[in-house]
Amino acid sequence: MADESDKVVEPSPTRRRVLMLGVAGASAVVSIRPALAQTAGSVLNCEIPVPDRARAGSYIAADGTTVAPGTQGAFPPATRAYKGEEVRTALNGGTLPGTDYERSRAYMNYIRRLQRGTSGFTCFASLQMPR
Repeated sequence: MADESDKVVEPSPTRRRVLMLGVAGASAVVSIRPALAQTAGSVLNCEIPVPDRARAGSYIAADGTTVAPGTQGAFPPATRAYKGEEVRTALNGGTLPGTDYERSRAYMNYIRRLQRGTSGFTCFASLQMPR
């Protein structure tokens, strides 16, 4: 027969220990939230050039492809890079600043066609991520 001194006693968590664990969890939440807010802010401030530097001077066709300057029906390159917030607005039915509907649509088609390694791709991909 085993006497009572052979039993393993599991220590019950003390109130102090439980509170310490709660504080550690809360500090993790507090430190993560600002990082997420900063990330969201940087996504809205990132820039997408139309077209990227490798194709600077190219015109943008209605389907978003880059074409030779002066191509009929194509639009000259944007005068500046667009911020993530401006692109997000255009994705939701608005137009890019300083453009009419057709030019904005062509520029957005170009942006949608961006591929990895192209300037502006990471910014655009970040806009597509659910929050």
